[in-house]
Amino acid sequence: MALLLRRGAAVAARSLRAAAASSASTSIYRLPTAGSLGAAKVLPTTQLFLLETRRGFAKGKKSKNDSRGDTVEAAAQDIGPTVKSATTAQMETAVVALSRELSKLRTGRASPGMLDHIMVETADVKVGLNRLAVVSVLDSHTLSVMPYDPSTMKSIENAIASSPLGINPTPDGNRIIAPVPPLTKETMQALCKVVTKSAEDFKQSIRRARQKALDTIKKSSSSMPKDDIKRLEKEVEEMTKKFIKSAEDMCKAKEKEISGS
Repeated sequence: MALLLRRGAAVAARSLRAAAASSASTSIYRLPTAGSLGAAKVLPTTQLFLLETRRGFAKGKKSKNDSRGDTVEAAAQDIGPTVKSATTAQMETAVVALSRELSKLRTGRASPGMLDHIMVETADVKVGLNRLAVVSVLDSHTLSVMPYDPSTMKSIENAIASSPLGINPTPDGNRIIAPVPPLTKETMQALCKVVTKSAEDFKQSIRRARQKALDTIKKSSSSMPKDDIKRLEKEVEEMTKKFIKSAEDMCKAKEKEISGS
């Protein structure tokens, strides 16, 4: 009898150890509060919600931090190329506009584009001459200006005469003849002033593009590392200097062309 009791106790001990090991991983087993070991029944398994919730919270917190880091890095990577691309496009547009303005200035030979910058006042509104008339070359020293509306002929004539080009236009039927005189010292000086004015307008456009880029970088500074901000600002400054130097070189070349040197 004693031997049977000892064997029963050993079996019960092994059962309890097995149940404890199993509950540590997935389930909890309970014994009835009353009754013998032989009458014990295994209750339905119970998930360890507290443990799993704590694990899930820890994982979620890590994922959130990692996501924030990824977001900051992605923002830093996206802002830089976008700012540089937009700024470059604006500055290149300004260069094209400057080149177009300089091409209008004469250098001793008649050219249709040399009258494009002239503004004509009609009905208290200033309009570009190239929108009111067709300009063509009769010979190397003579231009023909054909107004779309004959009623604007006088206004066009006055605008050409008051321009710094030194042209003295005369009406000829339904058109205006504009002889292009040889460049005098006074005319060269007047044209060089136009070049200087065009250069200043260009520089203002470049500075506006620069300021817009710096404002964009400043607004995005909270999502970018300080080193990236400084690097991007430096690149914008270098870009600005590059385009301004390009404008200055273009204007110097035009002035030499006008003066014939």
